[in-house]
Amino acid sequence: MRLLLDANLSWRLVKKLTPVFPVVVHVKDTGLSNPAKDGDIWQWALVNGFTIITNDEDFSDLSIWRGFPPKVVLIRKGNLTTAQIARILLDSSKEIEALEKSSAHGLLEIY
Repeated sequence: MRLLLDANLSWRLVKKLTPVFPVVVHVKDTGLSNPAKDGDIWQWALVNGFTIITNDEDFSDLSIWRGFPPKVVLIRKGNLTTAQIARILLDSSKEIEALEKSSAHGLLEIY
């Protein structure tokens, strides 16, 4: 499983998530411009085989318009600390893994 953390999430999540998710990359480490455009992030994830982790609803729209891959995990819980986001993602690891394996679904919304 390969996860790409959107720019609106802390790069500190990489270290917190790698014990459960084998490959976690923050968008700042992709070589994309800063700030990276959503379309560029989408394309990078598509080409490199990553699932996008974000709290930016624009990626939900991209998923609807463009289909998948890449797949998107959208955190819909408002403003949270990095520790809270890490806990939510770790607690949702089974659902994220199921999304990765699914041929029918490209978007996981976490409420």
